[in-house]
Amino acid sequence: MTIMLPSDPIAAVTAADPYPYYADLVAQKPIYRDEALNLWVASSASTVTEVLTNDLCRVRPVAEPIPRALIGSPAAEIYRHLVRMNDGERHCPFKQAIVTTFTAIDTTQVAERSGKWARVLLDKIEVKADGISLADFAFHLPVYVIASLLGVPQDKLQQTALWMSEFVYCMTPTSSAEQIERGKVAAGHLLDLFRSLMTAQQDGAAENVLAVLKRQANAVGSQDRDVVIANAIGFLWQAYEATAGLIGNSFVALATRREICEQVLANRSLLPQVIEEVLRYDPPIQNTRRFLAGNGMVAGQDMKEGDGVLVVLAATNRDPAVNANPEQFDVLRKERRIFTFGTGAHACPGEALAKLIAQAGVEQLFASNINPEQVLKTVTYRPSANARIALLATEKDG
Repeated sequence: MTIMLPSDPIAAVTAADPYPYYADLVAQKPIYRDEALNLWVASSASTVTEVLTNDLCRVRPVAEPIPRALIGSPAAEIYRHLVRMNDGERHCPFKQAIVTTFTAIDTTQVAERSGKWARVLLDKIEVKADGISLADFAFHLPVYVIASLLGVPQDKLQQTALWMSEFVYCMTPTSSAEQIERGKVAAGHLLDLFRSLMTAQQDGAAENVLAVLKRQANAVGSQDRDVVIANAIGFLWQAYEATAGLIGNSFVALATRREICEQVLANRSLLPQVIEEVLRYDPPIQNTRRFLAGNGMVAGQDMKEGDGVLVVLAATNRDPAVNANPEQFDVLRKERRIFTFGTGAHACPGEALAKLIAQAGVEQLFASNINPEQVLKTVTYRPSANARIALLATEKDG
């Protein structure tokens, strides 16, 4: 039977199985110019590493630091302060504050809160109907955990999750005009919420993550509270789709491998290793982008100022040069290399939190007597140009 490969690396993100296509990119076209997409495409470990560590490659086009559709809105106020969307002087000092903040988070507390909110959220979903959509569970769990760590009161967590579900669409270039407008409104609500949280802890007595971030920002010379607030919201944004995808993709990985699933059910200490392998084998974030700030050679190619580069992280994870037998799902894989969280100055510092939250989510799904085989019959993928997020739905057993 002939396997239809995706038409391009963006279409591949939500394909039933994009990985033969990615393997072909790594082997045949580790970096090339896709004229239809108007992008360079980097896929191998060597080319991706060079793009992500090259000073010419920036996270935003020099001529458009903020997406035009957001200018003049609350979403632009958040966007312009985000460390992940800035380079150079606006990036380095505050990035250190963020890394130090993440390092200071008590992982035991994260695990406890993740387990607690996983139970609460799944119980809420179960009482709605016999037919269960688990998408809200996967998307809301990281928001509940991280928002509570930031100091959002319990009675505002559900609303925060709903605002975040609207906000993420205005940060996505493929969203409709209506989605962008709803996202702008949600951005305003999120700003109001976090400004009120910041005001409430002016006395310095709070010990939540927002307070730690503020202190770390002050330590690197940043006194602007709007920068702190924007990046606190950025924590939620980064976790929302990526962690939901890790939960869904991990559940699918186990549901399609009965022997491994049975081993995990008998020995839950194996689950963190399963999640590590999912991050390599079927990652939630499939690609990211960089933009040339000037003319120059990048990964052996003569690129021009303004050129865009699609960095296919999911293909890089399957490069046999860094992961032997990449098509094999190996829970006990030695010297596993994962590019899902990036590398270089913009590598994501939230890896440990994402894993802990996803672990709690997957554990709770299996503890709730959800039939994995039944879930597989209805799996679809959320439309996206860069995130691969398995949407789970099923009926509750017996």
